[in-house]
Amino acid sequence: MVVAEFTSGGLRGMKAFSYHVLTGRWFMLFASLLIMSVAGATYMFGIYSNEVKTSLGYDQSTLNLLSFFKDLGANVGVISGLVNEVTPPFVVLSIGVIMNFFGYFMIFLAVSGRIAKPQVWQMCLYICIGANSQTFANTGALVTCVKNFPGSRGSILGLLKGYVGLSGAIITQLYHAFYGNHNSQALILLIAWLPAAVSSLFLPTIRIMNTVLHQPKEGNRVFYHLLYISLGLAAFLMVLILVQNKLSFSRIEYIVDGLVVFFFLLLPLVVVFREEINQLKANTQCLTDSPPQLKVVTEAIPPPNVEQEEVPPTTTSSHEKSSCLRNIFNPPKRGEDYTILQALFSIDMLILFIATTFGAGGTLTAIDNLGQIGHSLGYPNKSTTTFVSLVSIWNYLGRVASGYASEIFLTKYKIPRPYMLTLVLLVSCVGHVLIALGVPNSLYFASVIIGFCFGAQWPLMFAIISEVFGLKYYSTLYNFGAAASPLGSYILNVKVAGVLYDKEALKQLKAKGLTREEGKDLTCVGVQCYKMAFIIITASTLVGCLASVILALRTRKFYKGDIYRKFRMEHEAMEITKTAN
Repeated sequence: MVVAEFTSGGLRGMKAFSYHVLTGRWFMLFASLLIMSVAGATYMFGIYSNEVKTSLGYDQSTLNLLSFFKDLGANVGVISGLVNEVTPPFVVLSIGVIMNFFGYFMIFLAVSGRIAKPQVWQMCLYICIGANSQTFANTGALVTCVKNFPGSRGSILGLLKGYVGLSGAIITQLYHAFYGNHNSQALILLIAWLPAAVSSLFLPTIRIMNTVLHQPKEGNRVFYHLLYISLGLAAFLMVLILVQNKLSFSRIEYIVDGLVVFFFLLLPLVVVFREEINQLKANTQCLTDSPPQLKVVTEAIPPPNVEQEEVPPTTTSSHEKSSCLRNIFNPPKRGEDYTILQALFSIDMLILFIATTFGAGGTLTAIDNLGQIGHSLGYPNKSTTTFVSLVSIWNYLGRVASGYASEIFLTKYKIPRPYMLTLVLLVSCVGHVLIALGVPNSLYFASVIIGFCFGAQWPLMFAIISEVFGLKYYSTLYNFGAAASPLGSYILNVKVAGVLYDKEALKQLKAKGLTREEGKDLTCVGVQCYKMAFIIITASTLVGCLASVILALRTRKFYKGDIYRKFRMEHEAMEITKTAN
């Protein structure tokens, strides 16, 4: 129908084509990219954390407690996963919109003095609610894309999670364009309304498609084009950050920079339109060539065989539902659809959870404390924005690199993804050691290493979960895997880094013959503030490396096989059904 109207030309054809684009899977992917590009506000805590600390009179332990609840909200998305199991994606995104605006707007009101100073538990609740909206955006958009492109999970996860990593630098430049510079309260306000506005705009667009796309050559070509655009955006932001760190920009220059960033965000539309036009041309060609091929297809593939092949899976699925509780400790083969409880009680999930707890927990602790680390080591305030932006950009590069590279190594060389995860965790130890030693100017390099490694862990972990445990309950399992990060953050950030920082700060006050005044923030200066904390974090990350190696050895035989065979068979069966009808 769309092809016929499109080929007829005129206004009717343009309307048909526009509707086809707006309801197509590629525009849905574009909308998801924009949602993800503003969904990483939690990574910007280092920019405005000092504003929260000074305006509300917190010590470092209290600030790190706040940071933990931020991480808890940002990564515990089991609720969003369960909601996504029973509702369409637009419901999940709508809930996220409300939570994002409420949580961050309340923080803005508290920090700006527009309401009475909240209790610590109230601030923890506000930031947890605001950060938890990120899980609803991830579940509503990212999980939907994975289900719509099951044969390219590594590329999809790398691209979308890459934009999440890049969102910190994107929001920073838009913040400069909207509000100028040196106004952390305005940044909190921007974080409150911008992600909510973008998600609201694309609510009707994000949905599960009825057809399964498994066209590696076509899909990979489009994904690589989108990757090149995102690399261009990252390169522009990288150069811009370095220049802004050296020079002072006027308001007009900030606005121009913001417009360039906006242009890069809209540029994937060109790829979307081109791909839809190519598909329509291909469909038109098929219609033209179809009469000679109709007889051959009908005789080669009779419909009854398809029905016979589809009956057993339906019976098996019904049997699995009826015996779910009895088979918790009797899971199917790796790659088949586990139930939620089967996955949660499996040894593979436990090992992956341990690796992520110590791996992501350590890098997240470094990211959340960048502002205080820079201040304790004597870096100027202007450098804090630079550190956060560097983390954001290299967070993005880590996500896309691990997603695309692991896909290549897996499909071409059958190298299990857990080996890639092990390598990433080992490299992150270098960043932790640089912070512990406090070498002059080394924090810039540490920001790059930690940002890259933090970003690289997520596509690997989420792809491993989807491949080992199946896609049936991926929405819930995806968010359970992410819950390891706040657990690691609580142990390493609140109980280790925060406590040791305050201990050293009180020691410095005592050496000066002073005592801490009630309601005043507690500040530590020098390498000793974080030295012991990051030595402990380095050791814990090595424990995560060991767990990742064990998982790689357990799944080596599974990854040597054809893990995508199931989805190719589903696609072929669907094509047979279409041809028969």
